[in-house]
Amino acid sequence: MTSLASSFEALTGMPEAVAYIFVFVFGAIVGSFLNVVIHRVPNEESIVFPNSACPKCKTPIKAYDNIPILSWLILRGKCRGCGMPISARYPAVELLHAILYLLVYWQVGLSPILPVYLAFVSAMVALIFIDAEHMILPNVITYPLLVIALLVRIIFPIVFSEVNYFSDTAFAPVNYLVGQPPWLVSLVGAIVGAVVGGGSLWLVGAIWKKLRGVDAMGLGDVKMMFGVGALLGWRLAFLSIFLGAFTGALIGIVVIAKQKNKDLQTQIPFGIFLGTGSILSLLFGEQLIGWYVRTFVP
Repeated sequence: MTSLASSFEALTGMPEAVAYIFVFVFGAIVGSFLNVVIHRVPNEESIVFPNSACPKCKTPIKAYDNIPILSWLILRGKCRGCGMPISARYPAVELLHAILYLLVYWQVGLSPILPVYLAFVSAMVALIFIDAEHMILPNVITYPLLVIALLVRIIFPIVFSEVNYFSDTAFAPVNYLVGQPPWLVSLVGAIVGAVVGGGSLWLVGAIWKKLRGVDAMGLGDVKMMFGVGALLGWRLAFLSIFLGAFTGALIGIVVIAKQKNKDLQTQIPFGIFLGTGSILSLLFGEQLIGWYVRTFVP
């Protein structure tokens, strides 16, 4: 994939390290907002009002006590007003999110696709932590993910016609559309990716329910992968599912092994692993596929 990425140093005259610091801080700030999303969206609460407050003493959190990562460390993980413990999940989300933003910037630089990939990572992090706690993948996140992915696949080939940001268009079946408008080729790639991502999960779930009479996964996983596949294309969507299934199986074996009754029907939120696989595919998918082809394909 060619790129319109520019050097931060060339554009600003400042060292590239300044860009990484800015991206990290910005990622931590957005991560702090994601904590609100993760807490409120499953409860169908507004993510804007009211302001964050301690759930015990109801004291509104001051701005100086809401600095990502640092405030939790300064307060030693406790509310300033009542001393109630503050979950370590909050700084963990902020730190993880900041690191992921750094990795995305490291991969694409100051490229037009950067905001899209950052938003994608944020959506995945929110879905991962919501699914971990509530075992749901809210439509308010999965539906916009699909819509925005389709819009990006249409708009980018038009606005940035000299660059192909979507690697799936170079592979079958999309590459058979040679000579067609780039936006149409990209859109078809998005549709194929959505079908592979969400459709394959739906098919597996339908077959499993037919054979075993139980749901293998929720429709939230299917909707999530529709959006992932639409943006990343069918190759990376398939890789996301593979990585998610592989890591999910490993964790499932560990969980079942620790159970006394060895219940094979134990429910594990699959969205955690699909989201993780999707982030890994975004960051390193092309390298992983390239390594696999060079190593195992004659």
